[in-house]
Amino acid sequence: MAHHDSIEYPQAQADDRHYSFTPEELAAIEAHAAKYPDRRSAVMPALWIAQEKWGWLPQGAMQLVADTLGMSFAHVYGVATFYTMYLKEKPARHLVEICTCFTCGECGGRELMEYACQKTNANDEGVSADGQFWFREAECLGACDTPTVLQINNDQLCFNVTPQRLDEILAQLQRGETLPYEHVPLRDQSILGA
Repeated sequence: MAHHDSIEYPQAQADDRHYSFTPEELAAIEAHAAKYPDRRSAVMPALWIAQEKWGWLPQGAMQLVADTLGMSFAHVYGVATFYTMYLKEKPARHLVEICTCFTCGECGGRELMEYACQKTNANDEGVSADGQFWFREAECLGACDTPTVLQINNDQLCFNVTPQRLDEILAQLQRGETLPYEHVPLRDQSILGA
């Protein structure tokens, strides 16, 4: 029988920053917590609010979420490290996630990832030589009929991305331009009898 007294749980590592939520952020977290019988169930939206505020989730921000919801740092850390949408490292200026899941992977996603890393001289972690882009593979982004799909800064989706289109997107981002919103392209489904 295993003895569990020796298990060590993650503890927040102190840094020099002070982390706090604004009254508006606390109200948003409380509104999420009110939706659940156990306020700790609001951990995911609270982590998202923290990430939106700091651009990533330093351990001090995770500790703030734990304190706000009355839970352990280890629990918050476990949620944050399970989901790839939560950034545990400070990202480059632009996070570019390229879908390499089944459909996108078969339709050029893996090659697009390789192309992006080679074009920008990215290191082994996928950070471009100029520090502007962090490329990483994404699991399904939910638009399998428009491969290859990529997501910019955990927010905006781009569909039907080819190497040429990626060049255009990266150039726009480097110039500081906002990418235009893209609607999911609808295919003509008349042959399906719809």
